[in-house]
Amino acid sequence: MDIFMRVIFWLNLVGTAVFGICYFYQLVYTIIAICVKKKPHKGEATLHSYAVLVSARNEETVIGQLIDNIRAQNYPQELIKIFVVADNCTDGTAEVARERGATVYERHNTEEIGKGYAINFLLSNIDRDYGENAFDAFFVFDADNISELNFISEMNKTFSDGYDVVAGFRNAKNYGDNWLSAGQGLWFIRDSTILNDARMKIGTCSVVAGTGFMFSNKIKKEYGGWPFHMLTEDTEFTACSAARGYRFGYCPDAAFYDEQTTGFVQSWNQRIRWAKGGIQVFCGYLKKLFSGMKNGNFLSCFDLLMSIAPAYIMSVFFMVVNIVALAVTAFSPSHFLSMIASAGSSIVAVYLLLLLHAALTVGKEWKRIKAGTGWKMLSIFLFPIYMFTYVPIAFCAFFAKAQWKPIRHTKAVNIDDMHKDSAAATEKPEEAARH
Repeated sequence: MDIFMRVIFWLNLVGTAVFGICYFYQLVYTIIAICVKKKPHKGEATLHSYAVLVSARNEETVIGQLIDNIRAQNYPQELIKIFVVADNCTDGTAEVARERGATVYERHNTEEIGKGYAINFLLSNIDRDYGENAFDAFFVFDADNISELNFISEMNKTFSDGYDVVAGFRNAKNYGDNWLSAGQGLWFIRDSTILNDARMKIGTCSVVAGTGFMFSNKIKKEYGGWPFHMLTEDTEFTACSAARGYRFGYCPDAAFYDEQTTGFVQSWNQRIRWAKGGIQVFCGYLKKLFSGMKNGNFLSCFDLLMSIAPAYIMSVFFMVVNIVALAVTAFSPSHFLSMIASAGSSIVAVYLLLLLHAALTVGKEWKRIKAGTGWKMLSIFLFPIYMFTYVPIAFCAFFAKAQWKPIRHTKAVNIDDMHKDSAAATEKPEEAARH
């Protein structure tokens, strides 16, 4: 039994060391994001023409607010055209979008399911009806999104600096709903304000996360549309583009908001898909990313490789090793208690590390997070618990037959009302106790 315990100890130690080596660079990114000033724009921005792409499936409740929000942008409206793909809809999504002035294409395909197929269908129709050079670039939004009214003008400034792809600052529409929406929202905020911010400052490839980004017409033509159909088509697009050396930028002043899931089952299924998709991209693009690392794009490709799947893999490794150890030592009280103490100390250490990440993120973006003071503070302590739920999700993702499923969105608000609600909650921090 003593030999077995030593083996478990060394497995945990080596695994922790590997994890630390793989993700030490993110600590450096955190320091850069907090301490280094953002890059100024190179010069006067050129006005570009944009197509706004919205993939919507049964989104009649929220899509009107998105279209109205785009129409209210402080960017020349004659340079913006909104396109919606009503993807296998059974409600009034198409009608609502048309009434708001969007150009709508209806898609009925129950074999090729997923956002990647819908976006490719939309681009094909735009090329056919408007020509392949009708727009300089394309924005991608989900139907539940809304953005600050300077979103397109700020993104245009960064695009004018010569980037092929630009990601905006992703914020949560319903951060204050419960611990799931706060946890998921905080994760996306951290991706933007810590990781993408640091990437932008040191000139490596930023990462797009499904929505709130733009890509150039040049990329569309070189890819021949949108040939990304894995479970996480956004990650696939980023991996493929990073390996090719495209320039991905980040615009911290272009803030948009999306609705986070609030039900545990829905959140579980969504994150199973994300984890499974990450594993798919890791396996499918491992060779290409290694090639990119050797061809002068080392840090971008290494960063993306680490962001995709190793954390899932190592989490499963730690879970399996320690569950086996607990099972083996169950009939030896002294060894079992030793394993409990060891696992407990590891959990506490990880909790404190995640707590630090949450505190730094919330502190950096305190004014932009739409929730009351008390709830912002409480969400810092809840974030590690949210992240711990990823461990069984990562395990299940290896065996689950995950598939794309629509997420129901119900929070239909305009940008002014959201700011008013946030201001009211901040003025009454005691409201946070009700959560």
